[in-house]
Amino acid sequence: MTKKTLPPPEWVASKTALSKMTDALARESRIAIDTESNSLHAYQEQVCLIQFSTPSQDYLLDPLALPDLSILAPLFENPEIEKIFHAAEYDLICLKRDFDFNFINLFDTMIAARILGYKKFGLGNILELKFREKVNKKFQKADWGKRPLTKEMLNYARLDTHYLIELRDIFKLKLEKNAHWSLAQEDFEMAATLAGLNDRKPLPVWERVDGRAKLDPRQATVLNEVCLAREQLAAKLNRPVFKIIGNKSLIKLAETQPRNRRDMEIEGFSPKQIGGFGNAFIAAVKRGLHADLVKRTSSPRPSDAFMFRFEKLRNWRKEKAQKIGVESDIVMPRFLIEVVAKENPSNLDELAIVLAKSPWRLNEYGEEILNVTH
Repeated sequence: MTKKTLPPPEWVASKTALSKMTDALARESRIAIDTESNSLHAYQEQVCLIQFSTPSQDYLLDPLALPDLSILAPLFENPEIEKIFHAAEYDLICLKRDFDFNFINLFDTMIAARILGYKKFGLGNILELKFREKVNKKFQKADWGKRPLTKEMLNYARLDTHYLIELRDIFKLKLEKNAHWSLAQEDFEMAATLAGLNDRKPLPVWERVDGRAKLDPRQATVLNEVCLAREQLAAKLNRPVFKIIGNKSLIKLAETQPRNRRDMEIEGFSPKQIGGFGNAFIAAVKRGLHADLVKRTSSPRPSDAFMFRFEKLRNWRKEKAQKIGVESDIVMPRFLIEVVAKENPSNLDELAIVLAKSPWRLNEYGEEILNVTH
């Protein structure tokens, strides 16, 4: 396929332009969507750009100039309009968080590629393979919250959606040919509802730091205080927490408990860390040395019977995936394995209730699943 010259995208940064774009999108049966956020450059991540494509036009919407995007909500929830993403999960989480958007009728080209057995399913790999379009990956880490965006950044952003409609058509034909279209539709629907994502209350910040398990209770309490200090500094400076100090350094603070800047220097902290944040962390260490001891969040231990079924299902899934040439979660997502292992259905009728979100897997693997667990 010969690489084509693309017409310029339309920049949408006014209410008039937004209304005009929304009207145009509402007349389409399929639209491609993507987002760019600033997670690597700000404490509180936000969506900084939303890209749309139709068969004839690319749009770049600036949500920083247009904080009220509620006009788009009916479009996203319209079941007559297919919304095409590549790797939708992160985009959907961000759009839900920032604008409370919900999506109905989704096509995810990454999910399609994985069902079809592609080993390299990143959008850049697929664009180069299918359309001879090479994407500059450096812009994945760009600061999308800055304005104005460069011409190169705008071009990179539009490529994230420009080819998705055409790619969707290619993949749908292959899915139908391979008798996997029904499976793809089920997985698209689960993706649209963010099925399987963990809804449990997030752990305290200190319990998300790798290496915490080796700490004694007092060290864990110090870790809690230095984590909270890092959060406060990051919020004040509007920086990601890792740009204040890394997790390994937090563990070192908890273990060595420096009392002054000289102690930090001896323990190998950099002059930049000591000069910029030393006093704040020394104060946090002192608080941690006198605070009530923190308690680790307890979680109920799964039963031996659950773990036995879970491991049996996971091994079956791995073997099945190797035979058909896909990743294991294409055979069955982890959250469905966990539900089956927990509920332990004894017949197909009971399994049908457990696999209500995926009748294709019930029909294709139902007997095998029951044989594995009984």
